Amino acid sequence: MTSPYLAVTMGDGAGIGPEIIVRALLDPQVSATARCVVIGDAARLRQAAGIVGLEPEIVPVAGVADADFTPGRINVIDLGLLPADLPFGRMSPVAGDAAYHYVRVASELAMAGEVQAICTAPLNKEALHAGGHVFPGHTELLAQLTGTTEVSMMLSTPKVKVIHVTTHIGLIDAVERIEPGLVERTIRRGHQAMVDAGVPAPRIGVCGINPHAGENGLFGRGEEESKIVPAVTVCQADGIDVQGPLPADTLFFLAGRGDHDLVVAMYHDQGHGPVKVLGLEAGVNITVGLPVIRTSVDHGTAFDIAGKGIADHRSMIEALRLAVEMAPQPVAG
Repeated sequence: MTSPYLAVTMGDGAGIGPEIIVRALLDPQVSATARCVVIGDAARLRQAAGIVGLEPEIVPVAGVADADFTPGRINVIDLGLLPADLPFGRMSPVAGDAAYHYVRVASELAMAGEVQAICTAPLNKEALHAGGHVFPGHTELLAQLTGTTEVSMMLSTPKVKVIHVTTHIGLIDAVERIEPGLVERTIRRGHQAMVDAGVPAPRIGVCGINPHAGENGLFGRGEEESKIVPAVTVCQADGIDVQGPLPADTLFFLAGRGDHDLVVAMYHDQGHGPVKVLGLEAGVNITVGLPVIRTSVDHGTAFDIAGKGIADHRSMIEALRLAVEMAPQPVAG
């Protein structure tokens, strides 16, 4: 096989991560296109397999080089961090700490070139913090682990793609943080990500901050003119096909019908809301700006249904598919 090696992190072991990983990795299309090694807990994966009514061969391996990729087998670098009696559906500092270490090991493998991409199952931010690792989420955690000063979150669906200027901060703080340099860098990261994904001349639309993009000063305090227009102007001068600031509601409609390849959202809910209306099973989260490829499901740990065998694994399949699509080709072997 010459398909890429993917490190798949198990996420919070008390959530739905183990279930959706088992189901996704047994999908014939996934096994035919990617060589996946789970970073997690073998015993928990076996529990999850039983819950969803599957009987894969779950095999602990010392490293990626020791993995054997045959149908029905799941390779796992077993960190053995979870107690056997860890309940599903409850916040656990132990599970939060374990989730951090799964990402840490995956990051080390990617930076060493042993895997070509990372695909993450969801972690729980409260558990992560309780476990002693104070990060807003995967995006910021991976940035620190890879020594990256600034990254962007991109959400990808078949219909709409969105990159965020700010993410996991309060709305008042987000408006304060937005400034022309950050907006410009986000546009450029989004443009490059689209080019890397095979769109040579992406059409980019930039959301305003205020309703109707400020309506020429009627709403807000001139944030569009002071924070967004200078960035758009500079990027246009460099040949990037970008328009804005535009009213967010109108822009998402236009992007949905195909007028724009990428939307630049100013803050978390401005970008997440429209994407999630399309359905969680369609969404994939991509961290743009890292030295490694990272994709993820676009949903949380779903503690309310964890351990019940009913979690939808289609977003995980999409995240794995996109990781394969974006990953560089490994050396044949």
